[in-house]
Amino acid sequence: MSLLAATIAGFLMAHSGDPNNPQHPPVPNPDAILNVPPPLSRFSLRNPLPSLGSVMMDWMGDGIGLAQTIARSQNLQARILWIDATANIDRVNAPEKIATLVKNIRLAGFNTVVFDVKPISGQTMYPSKIAPRLYEWKGKVMPADFDPLKSMVDECKNAGLSLFVSLNAFSEGHRDFKVGPGYDRKDLQTVLYEPLLSAYSSYNDNFPVSPIFNKPTTNGDQIACYNDRNALPDTATADMHAVALDRFGVVTATYQGVNVPAARVPVAGSVLVGKGAAATFLRNQGTLNSKIRFDSVPKFIPISDRPDQQVPLMMNPNHPEVQAYAESIIKEVVTNYDVDGVIYDDRMRYGGINADFSQVTERQFEQYIGRRITWPDDVFKFTLSPSLNRGVVPGQYYEAWLTFRAQTLRNFMLRIRQTVKAARPRTHFGMYAGSWYGEYPRLGTNWGSSELEAGFWFLTPEYARTGIAPLCDFMITGCYYPTSTIYDALSQGVPVGNSVEGAGQLVNRIVRDQTWVYAGISLDMFKGNPDGLRAALQGACGSTQGVMVFDLSHDIEPMWQVFAQAFANDRRTAPHSAVGLLADVRRRRAQVDKTTGYKEPPVVINAGSNGVGM
Repeated sequence: MSLLAATIAGFLMAHSGDPNNPQHPPVPNPDAILNVPPPLSRFSLRNPLPSLGSVMMDWMGDGIGLAQTIARSQNLQARILWIDATANIDRVNAPEKIATLVKNIRLAGFNTVVFDVKPISGQTMYPSKIAPRLYEWKGKVMPADFDPLKSMVDECKNAGLSLFVSLNAFSEGHRDFKVGPGYDRKDLQTVLYEPLLSAYSSYNDNFPVSPIFNKPTTNGDQIACYNDRNALPDTATADMHAVALDRFGVVTATYQGVNVPAARVPVAGSVLVGKGAAATFLRNQGTLNSKIRFDSVPKFIPISDRPDQQVPLMMNPNHPEVQAYAESIIKEVVTNYDVDGVIYDDRMRYGGINADFSQVTERQFEQYIGRRITWPDDVFKFTLSPSLNRGVVPGQYYEAWLTFRAQTLRNFMLRIRQTVKAARPRTHFGMYAGSWYGEYPRLGTNWGSSELEAGFWFLTPEYARTGIAPLCDFMITGCYYPTSTIYDALSQGVPVGNSVEGAGQLVNRIVRDQTWVYAGISLDMFKGNPDGLRAALQGACGSTQGVMVFDLSHDIEPMWQVFAQAFANDRRTAPHSAVGLLADVRRRRAQVDKTTGYKEPPVVINAGSNGVGM
C-alpha cells in the first residue's frame, strides 16, 4: 500500500469509524424503535508532550484533520517562543544578551523563535531605510550602532533554531506614547464611521446625546446617558433634570434638580440626564408616558482623533500607499536578513466594522458592487436601544461589505506572499490571529480555508472564497485562556471554547488542512501556576500541531524549568521545517475530498470570547 493510500485509510478509519464496529451502525429507519448502543467516551488521558503528566483530553475532536494525523505520525511539533519588541528591548539591546537568551531558549527545548521587528508603534528593531528606528521604550535604550535582528539571526542559526520575524502590517503608531510615522500622515489613517447620536421625542424634536455612556457631560450641549445605577452623579444642581426610560423607550419617571442622584435605572432601560439646554429638552419633551427614541447621523473621523477607541494607530488597508509601504518594509527585511519566516501579527486587519469609511474606500466599494450607493446607510446604520446597547441595521450591501473587506486583505496577503517568495523563496510566510473566528468579520480578516463549510451566519459562499489559510505556510493563533482543556472547562463551568484545547480545535477545523496551526498560550495567565502551564502546553499541542508561548517578558524565569521538562527531553522538529510536507498535506486533502467520498464531521463551533488573543 502506498504512503498516500495508507494515510487516507488511516484518516478515514480514525474519523469515520469502522463500519463493522457496532459503535457505528447504519442510519436507522426513523419509524423503527431505536436500540442505539452507548457511544464511547470522547475523553481519555493523553500526553502530546510525553515528559509531562497526562491530562484528560477530547481525543475525538483533537484527532480530526490530515495535518494533525501526519504531524503526529512523523513526530513533528512546533515549540515557539515569542519575543515582543517593546516589552523586551532591555533583553535584546546587546549582543551578549541575545547570545545568552538564545542559549536559554535552546536549552529549554524550543525549536522556533518569533522576534518582533515592527511593533504597533510603526518603528523597527533594525536599521531601516524606510521606517523610523526604535531607540527607546519606557526608559530602556537600544544603542544606535547595534542591530539586534542581525545578532538574532546569527545566534539562532548557530543554535539550530528557526527564526521568524513578526511585523504589524497596518499599525503605524502607539496611542499611549504618541509615537509612530502614522501620526504625520493623517490622510493615510483609517477613517472611522461614528454615529452622532440624538434623542428624539414623540414630537420629533431632538437633542444631541453624548457617545460616552455612564459619564457626566461637561456642559448642557449633550444629554448624558446611564445604564449603570452606580455611575449616576452623586450630587446634582437645581438646573438638572433626568428621565427614566423602560425597554420600550417610554418615560416611566422624572427627576428634578437635587433628586437626580436618586434616579433608578429600569430593567433593560436607561436614565437620561441633562443640565442647561439638555435639561430643558428633557423637561419639555420627556414627560411621563411619552416616548423617547435614539437616532444617529454619520460622522467620519480619522482614528487619531479618537484615541479612546484602541491603542494601535490603524491605517487604511484599502489605500494603495499604505499597502505599498507595508510591502516595502517586509521586502526590506527578507532581502537583507536570512530569516526562516515572516509573520504578520494581528494588525493585518481593519480597525473595526466601522473602518475604513474614507472616500478612497467608498470609491473602491462602489466599483466592487458596480453602482453608486447611499453611503454609509447602504452598508449599515448605527442604532441605540433604550438600554444603550449599540447595534447596526444592515443595509442592502452589508454582506457585500464583509466580503469586499475580506477580499481586500486576502489579495494583499497574496501580494505580500509573492514578494516574500521572490526575495527569499525558502522563507516561510504566515500570520497570527485571535482564535475566535466568529469575531473576525467585523475586523475584515477571513483566516479560514477557502473551502470552509460551517454554521457561521456570515459564511456565505462568496465570503468563504476569501479565505487566507491557503496562502499561509503556518498560522499562529491566540488561544489565550487560563483553562487548558475542554474537560477542565466542563468541570469548571466554563464555555468549552474558552479553553486552550477548545480554541485550538476550532482553528484547526477552520483552516481545514490548508496550513499548519500552532496554538498560542499567554504566559501571564499562569504566573505562580506551573501545573496550569503544563496543562496548557498539553492542550495546545494536543489540539494543533504545536504551541507558541507569548511572551518572553511575562515573568518567564520561574518557568524555564517547566519548558525544559516539556521539551528538552523530547526534542522535535517543527512541521514547517519539513520541506514539502505542507504541500503534501494539501494534495492529500484534495484527494480525500475528490476520490473517497469522505465527509468530515460537522465543524463544532467552540465559541470563544471577543478580544482574546488580539
